[in-house]
Amino acid sequence: MTHETPATPLFLGTTGFSSTEPRTALPQLPPLSLYIHIPWCVRKCPYCDFNSHTASPVLPEAEYIDALLADLDLDLPYVYGRELSSIFFGGGTPSLFSADALGRLLKGVEQRIRFASDIEITLEANPGTFEQVKFSAYRGLGINRLSIGIQSFQEAKLKALGRIHNGDEAIRAADMARQAGFDNFNMDLMHGLPDQSPEDALGDLQQAIDLKPTHLSWYQLTLEPNTVFWNQPPTLPEDDILWDIQEAGQLLLAQNGYAQYEVSAYAQPGRPARHNLNYWSFGDFIGIGAGAHGKLSHPDGRIVRTWKTRLPKDYLNPAKPFKAGEKLLSVEELPFEFLMNALRLTNGVDAALFLERTGLSLDSLASARQQAEQRGLLQADPTRLVATPQGQLFLNDLLQYFLI
Repeated sequence: MTHETPATPLFLGTTGFSSTEPRTALPQLPPLSLYIHIPWCVRKCPYCDFNSHTASPVLPEAEYIDALLADLDLDLPYVYGRELSSIFFGGGTPSLFSADALGRLLKGVEQRIRFASDIEITLEANPGTFEQVKFSAYRGLGINRLSIGIQSFQEAKLKALGRIHNGDEAIRAADMARQAGFDNFNMDLMHGLPDQSPEDALGDLQQAIDLKPTHLSWYQLTLEPNTVFWNQPPTLPEDDILWDIQEAGQLLLAQNGYAQYEVSAYAQPGRPARHNLNYWSFGDFIGIGAGAHGKLSHPDGRIVRTWKTRLPKDYLNPAKPFKAGEKLLSVEELPFEFLMNALRLTNGVDAALFLERTGLSLDSLASARQQAEQRGLLQADPTRLVATPQGQLFLNDLLQYFLI
């Protein structure tokens, strides 16, 4: 899996925020996306906390595609009449699946839900799984965007991260993507790697820029619980080095025409990931596949988050349900849930979107908004909800004002 796939962050703490507003009907339903999780990888990376599992020599492609379509069928009653604006294949490593399997899946999805005429369909891929014929076939299916998990171009760093590709394969990946017909692709790159100097980090970033992807996900390695790195932590750069890398890297990206639009996302003009923009602006998404999460709005104002059975063997077991759980978001939770996403966007969102996506008036935010503005964490702009540069750096502190 690449870092481009959004993951819901966890924030702890409480404040005095509350809402006395009743749940009201939404003015209109948000755009709808589909997330499809393919949970297998050639090998589990030591830093990875996503729901990924080492693949067996023969993947159960047919059985898993059958399960995905059956899973989708159960969600269809909640989205009748709507169309898909984007699809994102995440993992794991979705490019381990054959073009025939993904083609059958996409055909089945389109038979069930109408595709927007300009639908964005993204597939996550690793350089080690690149095959020219396979990726040309993916493009022929209508997949029109790739997200390539590079992480580094340097042999020692790739080895430390447990990656299965080498630097040359990483460089060739961009050419292979273009030759397969992809004119829109993301490269996923980490910094703050074990024993990494600023020169190493910026060298990686410059190499990625030289390959001219339309989008870059550039983010700092963090040690996550339930990973090998958490239990056996490597030596990471000191905080002052990390800060130097971050500042110099952001300047380098801006100088080369990559505008930052989210905490770790940079894009050429007109090339932000539409799927991720929908996620960060509190749009709707169906989640199918082992461990996939979803969020669906209903016309009456109900907003429900869902999550699917996590282990592939359980997900493929006909005796077990696809859905592992669901949660109806309370009126009091909606401000935090909305802003947890929207404030990650560098330019925030139009303030009117709060009413449109939650059914709540902006007045319900007034007190918490004023406090955050006084602390210099939220911009004092009545027309937008946007964090200040300080608020972007201390997003958890900013969001505390909107917790119940």
